[in-house]
Amino acid sequence: MIRVSAALLAVTLAGCATTPPVAKPASTGISRPAATRAVPTRVRPSRKPPVNATPQFVPGVEGVIGNDAAGLIRQFGKPRLDVIEGDARKLQFSGTACVLDAYLYPPVEGREPLATYIDARRASDGQDVDRAACIAALRAPRP
Repeated sequence: MIRVSAALLAVTLAGCATTPPVAKPASTGISRPAATRAVPTRVRPSRKPPVNATPQFVPGVEGVIGNDAAGLIRQFGKPRLDVIEGDARKLQFSGTACVLDAYLYPPVEGREPLATYIDARRASDGQDVDRAACIAALRAPRP
């Protein structure tokens, strides 16, 4: 019993051992400036949401970029996902051809979030697809 206790004590104390100091490299004769202490700063993230482009310059995304959640639901039906995070919102619509993610941010604090960014990919393997083609496929009448 004493041997077991002594062995456990030795293992426990071995974990407290310090490592030997590392030798410093030889001086090269080059003086270095004294280290300065970095002052942490608070960075406020920009409230400007990502934007694909102005709707009139992206053919095929008219009615999606700049639209609110209700308008997107009228176009594509019930979203597969509806995620609200703070004042931002993500709606995900899916079909056999593709998956469309629409990211909605309020244009001004306190206003209704609008779609400012969209992403489209194949449902089968997640590879990017043309956003306009995905929108057209999701808008097509369903049997």
